[in-house]
Formats: sequence, C-alpha cells, structure tokens
Amino acid sequence: MNCQASLANGFFTSDSFIMENIAYLLLGGNVGKVGENLAKTRELIQQRAGKVIASSGIYQTQAWGFESDALFLNQALCISTPWPPVVLLEKLLETEAVMGRKRTKPGYESRVMDIDILFFNEEVIQEPGLIVPHPRMHLRNFALLPMLELAPQLVHPVFNKTIQTLTANCSDTNKAIRLD
Repeated sequence: MNCQASLANGFFTSDSFIMENIAYLLLGGNVGKVGENLAKTRELIQQRAGKVIASSGIYQTQAWGFESDALFLNQALCISTPWPPVVLLEKLLETEAVMGRKRTKPGYESRVMDIDILFFNEEVIQEPGLIVPHPRMHLRNFALLPMLELAPQLVHPVFNKTIQTLTANCSDTNKAIRLD
C-alpha cells in the first residue's frame, strides 16, 4: 500500500474502517551484526509499534556528528500505527533497549540501534523528548536518501518542501551508499 495514500485515507479492514496513523521512521546502527540488527528491529517494530507498510533500501554511511571507525547502516520505514506519537516513541525506545541500546552519555555515539520518528502523519509535534518532523533530518543524507525512496513528494510540514527538494538542497558531504 502506498504510504502517502494511506496517510490521507486511513485503512479498511474486513471488520470496519480504522483510522491509523502513518509514521516514517529511520533505523540506524553501527555496533554488532548491524544487518541482522536492522532485520530484528523491523520485526520488533511490527510486533510492538505498527504494521510495516514499506521499507527503503539499506544505506551505508560514516558517522554523523562524531568520529567512529565503524560504518553505520540506515533504513527508513513507513508504518501504520494505532498509537499516538508519545506512545509510539515509548514503544520505539523499548525496542531500542531490547536490541541492546545503552545510552551512556548525551550526544552522538556508536550504537546497536537507534530509531527516530521522522514524520508522524502531517503533524508538527513539540513535546518534551519528541520533536517531529525530526529537527535535523533535512541536514542528513543518511535520512533523506532512504526517505526519497519511500516518499519523494511528501511535503515537510515545517519547511513546506518535498523530500525530493530537501535532498537536492542538502549540503551534507557524507556519502550514503545504497547496499541492496
């Protein structure tokens, strides 16, 4: 199912009409068996947070915002979820913890798995611990290129620009190489 069409129309089930929320997530990690970690994280999101509707390819990138010899793998997902944004965030943080994420210091560091909410419906959210759309997504090729696969015409509700335009104008010099 097309994620953008789902955003506008909700979902039909055999029982009734259910309005689901559409969220775009970014998964990323650079510790352990990262490819396996991505696959397991997708499974856990499906079980805990919502139905995975679409996923981008997997991208390999260098660390952004800190130094690390270990390369990152990133992937964007489009999910339908019954949860409001704050509850979805709680479920994603629990998923990170199940995957072995330990937050040892403030700021950026190597990690088993990180899950960011890039978009939630067409909403602009500013809650303690949750800002959506993701406030630095437009600065990062590793977020924009996977999103470009999923929703090139999705309009960023703050900048009023499509993902395609944001990608074309991104000044990030770190390369994001699609692996598959």
